Amino acid sequence: MTVPPKHCCEEMTARVTVRCDRHDDPFDCPDTLVDFTARFQEYGLIIHDGGRASITIEFCPWCGRRLPKSQRDRWFDELERRGIDPGEDEVPAEFQDDRWLASTVRP
Repeated sequence: MTVPPKHCCEEMTARVTVRCDRHDDPFDCPDTLVDFTARFQEYGLIIHDGGRASITIEFCPWCGRRLPKSQRDRWFDELERRGIDPGEDEVPAEFQDDRWLASTVRP
């Protein structure tokens, strides 16, 4: 079990943990504005156009703090180092969330 991430402020925490009783998918809920992708440590403003797109943000819209640097490239590099192609192979469970960050050494 992973530890819930510590977000920059209470408002950001509230925004990324919105749970809707009418929509299972946050991208379908008009009240969900911010997506947090733990495996990449990325925050994004959801584009409600029927898809799953978001615009990555680097600063919190509420407190103004710089958000963590995206780990997207590092995630793909680590999978490649292990010989895993995420488009073809099964991605290990620890790479589905932020657990992989604790188990890898930063270059």
